[in-house]
Amino acid sequence: MSDHLIRVLVVDDSAFNRRTISEIVDNSGLGKVVGVARDGEEGIKKAFDSKPDLITLDLEMPRMDGFTFLRIIMKSLPTPVLVISSRSENKNVFKALELGAIDFLAKPSNHLRSPETLQMELASKLKVVRELKFRNVQRRISALTAPTSRMAAGAVREEGKPKADVVVIGASTGGPSAIQSVLGSLPQKLDAAVLISQHMPQGFTRAFSERLDKNSNLRVKEAEDGDPIEIGTVLVAPGGMNLLARKKGDRAVAAVVEKSEEDKYVPSVNAMFGSAAETFAERCLAVVLTGMGNDGSDGAKIIKEAGGSIIAESEKTSIVFGMPREVINTKMVDEILNLEDIPAAIMSRCRSR
Repeated sequence: MSDHLIRVLVVDDSAFNRRTISEIVDNSGLGKVVGVARDGEEGIKKAFDSKPDLITLDLEMPRMDGFTFLRIIMKSLPTPVLVISSRSENKNVFKALELGAIDFLAKPSNHLRSPETLQMELASKLKVVRELKFRNVQRRISALTAPTSRMAAGAVREEGKPKADVVVIGASTGGPSAIQSVLGSLPQKLDAAVLISQHMPQGFTRAFSERLDKNSNLRVKEAEDGDPIEIGTVLVAPGGMNLLARKKGDRAVAAVVEKSEEDKYVPSVNAMFGSAAETFAERCLAVVLTGMGNDGSDGAKIIKEAGGSIIAESEKTSIVFGMPREVINTKMVDEILNLEDIPAAIMSRCRSR
């Protein structure tokens, strides 16, 4: 997308939310509102009239809800959609992402959120639209709705590399569906632990973990401080916090800690990667998936220096190529792979029991 103002359609049944979102978009210097709608039916008409670059969407609306709207738009007028969600709808957010929404934002009416925070977050989402590879969003929807093919449990480990005891996965925009795709293709008897840092606000990661657990062979849970990092278990960093690996005697445990002042993105992929390198050294495999920004590039260098390995998602399948590109630019990456080839690469480094 060129540097012109991003044309935004706001679909929300709350007049307060329509006004707040419209003001933020129009004052951002990045976008302009080309229409507002009070429900999904009106939203569909306005979308066909204005052909926006981005739609902000409330999920709970009268007459036509956000899910029906998403299904119709993705089929008849594929357009990037940003879900504006209340905390009570957090389970629904991940259903919306599977239907093709590119990302989500907590509602302005949430009393815990300052207007400044909302402005900053919405501006960052508008920047994402410029780097978005929307055809990959459409590809991902097809992959997630196709019958799941579980990968055979007999992948052969690459010769000459130590077995990985932990797989650390970092992602941002487009990450929830990419992570689901990877975990859904790994076997129950994966001979490694998995740690995940997905950029996500507080309050949404438990529902995300539960959805991954339901759609995966592995046990997935939101990480709690002191959780053992053990074979066959996936720990997801809680939103707004950092997930670190720590040594405790002869075993490894999770530490859930507040973000530091240096962390631009949270949960921090750099912080998780650095701690995994310290705890697991050459027995660490890092995977960098789709996302905006450069989180993970500094941590990848630390993992490589410790003797570990790094996989980056290719531009061909990334929804936003920012994070993988920055990691690839460090010249530390072992493999650049399409999303569908990453599970086999993980298995070849971890073996299956």
